[in-house]
Amino acid sequence: MKNLVGTVRCSFSASLWPKAAVLSLLLVAFAGLGAAQKLAITIDDLPQNGALPPGVTRVDITRDTLAVLKKRHVPPVYGFINAKKLEGSVDGAEALKLWTAAEPFGNHTYTHIDLEANTAEAFERDVEQNEPTLELLAKPGSGNSGNDWHWLRYPYLHEGDTVEKRRAVREYLTKRGYKIAQVTLDWEDYMWNSAYARCAAKNDKKSIEWLRTSYLSTASEFLDLGRAQAKLIYGHEINYVLLMHLGAFSSTIMPDALDLLKKKGFKLVTLEEAESDPVYQGDPDIGLHDAGTLLDQMMQLKQIKYPEHVEKPYKDLQSVCQ
Repeated sequence: MKNLVGTVRCSFSASLWPKAAVLSLLLVAFAGLGAAQKLAITIDDLPQNGALPPGVTRVDITRDTLAVLKKRHVPPVYGFINAKKLEGSVDGAEALKLWTAAEPFGNHTYTHIDLEANTAEAFERDVEQNEPTLELLAKPGSGNSGNDWHWLRYPYLHEGDTVEKRRAVREYLTKRGYKIAQVTLDWEDYMWNSAYARCAAKNDKKSIEWLRTSYLSTASEFLDLGRAQAKLIYGHEINYVLLMHLGAFSSTIMPDALDLLKKKGFKLVTLEEAESDPVYQGDPDIGLHDAGTLLDQMMQLKQIKYPEHVEKPYKDLQSVCQ
């Protein structure tokens, strides 16, 4: 920064430029220093995640969450569907119709299959079993005919515990026209959904406030961690893709979460724009067990030590309002 200012001053002194020219040079020189970092929000496990409070439906949660996204002018948010969850759930089916009428959607496999616990062939069958629902939702006349549902989000972010499995599935997805909806930021927000449902059922306002503060402090911690990881791996910030889930706490906490993202300096964009960053074309190309986000995978590949950070409140979230 000091060198940059000095260069501008020297140039001004040597050439005796008019003030307007110096101002223009300064604007160019400092352009981008305060630019917001691009981030796409994505939602997993549609049409349902976690338990519900008494009297609250999946339709209620979906409608209220969509209203927040619309009010805050959030760019299109991809929701990733597990069609198996529709079986026997009229509420879930109606909630999914609401989502797909308003936002784009992609494939999260039929049963939320774990690639680490299954063969590549079984995983591929599960991907295909989910497709009729996606095709139906995107059929002409549905209002979603322009939706590009050929985005695949790996359940559990498990991309293969062996390199052979990883390569086989990636080759299959490419041949079938899929793009991988990678994740680079995640604070496991799903853990707050069932906890909130329990606390809301007991009308435990003190615990609900703790859920809010713990959620936001954890989100802040792991947003910072992800950005630190990107700098360690690539030497600079990247476009990010955030993983969230649609559950009991979603519409309640979403306004605060959006405020936090703004405070952290993120600019919300579409998934397509976020993944236009060249880092999303990379692949660790190794078998990894429970590896996490793309950044977590790259940290393991490059054997980079994690920055110090506070862990998530797993035990507290499991025990609250029990």
